[in-house]
Amino acid sequence: MLHIRVDDNLKAQATTALGAMGLTMADAVRLLLHRVVADQAFPLELKVPNAATRAAMSEADAIAKARNARFATADELFDELEKNSRQ
Repeated sequence: MLHIRVDDNLKAQATTALGAMGLTMADAVRLLLHRVVADQAFPLELKVPNAATRAAMSEADAIAKARNARFATADELFDELEKNSRQ
């Protein structure tokens, strides 16, 4: 168990920002500590996704929840990918 003292305002702002990234405060602390151990350095920079990324994430969530694939088969998916790569 880890206890830290943080100003209430900072905690609220951090909780909001982390929530926008899909993380809890505990998730963020665990992630930080794992990276420190793995990299032996202070880790990465996380940012709130921009509007385009948030829209793509929402679309992916909606597709997953609806369980509606855009393609009936894998072959259809690969055909579409090949067609788009030629453009």
